[in-house]
Amino acid sequence: MRTLTVPRVTVFIPVHNRQHYIASAVDSILAQTFEDFELLVVDDGSTDATLEVLSRYRDPRLRVECNSRNLGIPATRNRGLDLARGEYIALLDSDDKAWPNRLARQVEVLDRHPELVQIGSACDFMDANGRRLRKVRRQPLDPDEVDASLAFYCALTNRTIMARTAILREYRYNEDFPRCQDYELHQRLSRTQRMANLGDVLVCGREHDGRFTRQTDTLGRERKHEICRRALLELGIEPSEEDLDRHYALSRPQKLGTALNRDYLDWTEQWLAQLDAANRRTQRHVPEALLRVMTERWVQLCLHARRQLGPGAYLRLLRSPLARRLPAAGLRFLRTPRMNHLLRDHS
Repeated sequence: MRTLTVPRVTVFIPVHNRQHYIASAVDSILAQTFEDFELLVVDDGSTDATLEVLSRYRDPRLRVECNSRNLGIPATRNRGLDLARGEYIALLDSDDKAWPNRLARQVEVLDRHPELVQIGSACDFMDANGRRLRKVRRQPLDPDEVDASLAFYCALTNRTIMARTAILREYRYNEDFPRCQDYELHQRLSRTQRMANLGDVLVCGREHDGRFTRQTDTLGRERKHEICRRALLELGIEPSEEDLDRHYALSRPQKLGTALNRDYLDWTEQWLAQLDAANRRTQRHVPEALLRVMTERWVQLCLHARRQLGPGAYLRLLRSPLARRLPAAGLRFLRTPRMNHLLRDHS
């Protein structure tokens, strides 16, 4: 009797009505330099020609499974976990594509680092027609900084993740989160597991108007608020709704507009000091890692605030106790002759 070979990696693509993009995603996996994988595509009740496109493939590594009805994203992701046969599971969205060395690079890292449950990467972007955009999303690399960053934003890009299948199957996606179920899972995992990112650009995300995230912005904001609330409670802080709104905005300064003013900067300095003190009591995050993450938030806020406050934003940045935690090289780009002149004038 013939024994089926178990692949090292299951590449999992959930799909719903992506007839124009699914072939690009599938082709990018079949062209990988690492060959010991299965490609599992779970169709979530597509009503367009997605299944017809998939039926044209004859590559034995491709498995296509169909939900009996439209289950939604988190339930489909859980079904993918149940069906995966690989030791590792690599995630990819149905409208994106992986660069050829993606699987090889991530398998190498997970093999070498058994302490990591997940490894993500940087990703670049293309438009609806596949034209490359001048945009790259980079995430924190160090596991301690990934952990601390999750208290502010989703510090792993889901389309880039390779994980240990058994552990993800144990934790599963929360089906109460039709949006941000990946962020919610990462935040739960972070309590006991270690995760990291690579600086390599291994995946290309497609930006188009049909993306689910673009169509459900309000729901996404609500779910991210809830994840941030849980992270703050783990620190021993029970935030007010106003504090939660402001905390959420710390990682999205471009959306603050005129609200990014002196009052908001005053609140931010006090709030980050409160987070630091709470973390030193609870030891939820490595204190130095949380400080680095908070200092990065502070720098980005002040740089965005210059549109509102002019040179005063730079002065606020350089004089803050948070800035003193940056290494000298980290502030070198701000120490221009103009900035030194402003500091002398206001000292």
